[in-house]
Amino acid sequence: MLVRAWQGQTNLLVAVVVLLSLLLDNSSARDRKQGQPTGDALVTEDPVWDIRHILPELNMENNTVTDVKVNVGDVAYLPCRFPQLSTLHQVSWIRRWDWHILTTGIYTYTSDMRFNVLHTEGSDDWTLQLKYVETRDNGTYECQMYTGTGVLSQFVNLHVNTPRAAVLGPQELHVQEGDTITLICVIQQSKPPFVFWYHGENMVNYDGNRHRLNVITKVEGTRTHSRLTITDARHTDSGNYSCIPPNVEPAYVLVFVTERGDTVAAIHSRGHTSVAADSSSAVRLVATLCLGCVFSFAHFLPVR
Repeated sequence: MLVRAWQGQTNLLVAVVVLLSLLLDNSSARDRKQGQPTGDALVTEDPVWDIRHILPELNMENNTVTDVKVNVGDVAYLPCRFPQLSTLHQVSWIRRWDWHILTTGIYTYTSDMRFNVLHTEGSDDWTLQLKYVETRDNGTYECQMYTGTGVLSQFVNLHVNTPRAAVLGPQELHVQEGDTITLICVIQQSKPPFVFWYHGENMVNYDGNRHRLNVITKVEGTRTHSRLTITDARHTDSGNYSCIPPNVEPAYVLVFVTERGDTVAAIHSRGHTSVAADSSSAVRLVATLCLGCVFSFAHFLPVR
């Protein structure tokens, strides 16, 4: 009898513990849903809290225009907010130049998987995310919200920039055998993860057969510097060198390596390019003069 009473009290105690545990779990879940801190963690309803600092200032009135600038290959965030309204109505993103509906609500209506809308239930944010931006993405995007009385719109002009690389110094570099060749490539307003150097059609960054070659790439602020160094220059090092970072317009430089003391070869190679340019200019000049003669002669012909 005592054993049964003890078992009954034990079962009652277990039930109370389970009930208290469920109540605590529900309270904790409710706190998380409301965005209140639980323990050391802070849960937020802001879907773009980690990129809020890079989003442009947004005028949240109707028919406003926001400009977003991004480099090719980067991620673009197109902001859109309708405070106290977007939780009640449907919000859509439209590409204006072809009127293609990209997203409606949280659903994507394009086969281009680079598009995604950042939104959390109950939030006013409807930020459009575009990954791996291309030059063809340049243009105007419209964020629309349908209400019972009409349509509210916010426009975003996406400006896609293609950074350019530049090799410091002249476009033609003349050195003598045994010298050190130093080529410095600078990329403005871009931080590419790597920079490839080519000699003709061959990439030289990881060429184990050329122990005289070294490539060092550094990022300083908004600029990236890549230095290609070739020690003990040889005639076979002559040719076209290309600095090719990803998603950046490449840069080129022509290197001539001559025998030490052979100034005639250097002058000849430099003069060859000049003669070609002068010949092209002369051809254009002769063609222009001939056209002038034809029109002048036609002017004096009698009219029948």
